[in-house]
Amino acid sequence: MAPVLINPSILSADFVNLERDLQRIATADYAHVDVMDQHFVPNLTIGLPVVRRIAEVSPVPLDVHLMVEDADRWAPQYAEAGARSVTFHAEATQAPVRLARELRAGGVRAAVALRPATPVEPFLDLLAEIDMVLVMTVEPGFGGQAFIEGTLAKVQRTRAAITAAGADTWVQVDGGVSRDTIGRIARAGANVFVAGSAVYGAPDVAAEIATLRTLAAHPTTEA
Repeated sequence: MAPVLINPSILSADFVNLERDLQRIATADYAHVDVMDQHFVPNLTIGLPVVRRIAEVSPVPLDVHLMVEDADRWAPQYAEAGARSVTFHAEATQAPVRLARELRAGGVRAAVALRPATPVEPFLDLLAEIDMVLVMTVEPGFGGQAFIEGTLAKVQRTRAAITAAGADTWVQVDGGVSRDTIGRIARAGANVFVAGSAVYGAPDVAAEIATLRTLAAHPTTEA
């Protein structure tokens, strides 16, 4: 049984008080760190020096999501900067298996991310090489977007293939995760949930993390 993990996205944190806002998610499983280069996506966030410093002060391990061009070059550097898990986009790598092996050799989890319209099928025969598949349920680049319902079928196909292969690959969902959607996402087969505005916008961050974890672990047919 894959673990249920809640990874709040610090894209919704206060960047002026980032260390404070990292402490607010101390009960989470990972801190999800979005790195955007304004080329692969139309937004610019943070880079290596900031991630390195975040890794030094974060109370939880870093789950770094690279939304950058030339992932083959950059992903290993984020592993060296202190990330515990590094996710690169399928659309931004020339050699995904080689890159995943390089990351794993460096002692970090290797994950591949897919835009909403990118098919997962080319990666289903490579599950043994990948620690996690990130199914984007919004277009990457900005937080706070509405969940794309049509992506749930991709989550289901991914989980079915993992089960059939007997693999230990996690399925992560990023985009529009909230109390209203997490049950459906969990039933589709995801076990790692990235929530930004839903967590940081809550009156009690720790309580919201606990609520999301419970809803994901025990999804109801109505949720």
